[in-house]
Amino acid sequence: MTNDNEHNCIDSDHLLSSIKSNIKKHGLQVIIVEATDYLPSFAYSIGLWQKYNHPEIICFGFSNSLLHTLINDVSEIIKKNESIITGKNYSNIFEESRAEFLDVHPDNISDYFGSAINFYNSQDFPALQLVWTDRNDKFPWEENFEEEFLYKQPLLDRNYDFKFREPKNLTSFTTKQWLEGKPILNVYHDDDGDWQFLTDDDSSSENIIIVALEQIVLKDNSLNQVFNLEYGEEAEREYVGAKWTRKKTETKEY
Repeated sequence: MTNDNEHNCIDSDHLLSSIKSNIKKHGLQVIIVEATDYLPSFAYSIGLWQKYNHPEIICFGFSNSLLHTLINDVSEIIKKNESIITGKNYSNIFEESRAEFLDVHPDNISDYFGSAINFYNSQDFPALQLVWTDRNDKFPWEENFEEEFLYKQPLLDRNYDFKFREPKNLTSFTTKQWLEGKPILNVYHDDDGDWQFLTDDDSSSENIIIVALEQIVLKDNSLNQVFNLEYGEEAEREYVGAKWTRKKTETKEY
């Protein structure tokens, strides 16, 4: 079964036509999104909801070829009229480790299922996340899960009110005016991983303060919309609720 990589520049009409053709022939389309320096790779299905009345499937953190194989393997289970059950341990997906499926929260659909949203012309479809274990066969929610893999697969049944991949207590930078109620209008994700959340006031060093990342997001949940800014990118808006404009941060030479 074919796959389309969302990072390739494919005409949207051509992609939609390809998706429809593959669903008709194979029962689904697999979409693969390659990893970046900041975000993990992932793949998801399109068509399982239409053809089999079954939630779509998404998985994170592996090579493109393995992700493609996993989505197809799970789809074969579904095609046999076997519904995937959340919270159940599956030992037949990976050779030597367990797998489980989680319900994807509706608030996380728009972040990962772009082509599926275009196909269904809606975000109102269910999805399940295939979750894998570490080298000690531990799930991310189990004690002693390997820290190396902690951010390779965001858990989409939760974290919809805090979508950033970093720890909630991560040191972040904002302005004194934010404490006084001024809105965040500019967000910078620096090359070194730091996050800056700035008001439209003077952002010189004497106005900058340090706060936990969670504090900023709890005060303005709309900041979750830019959780996936790449290293070296920034986003700005005119007011809270306005559309974010993203671009590469210009390197300043001194």
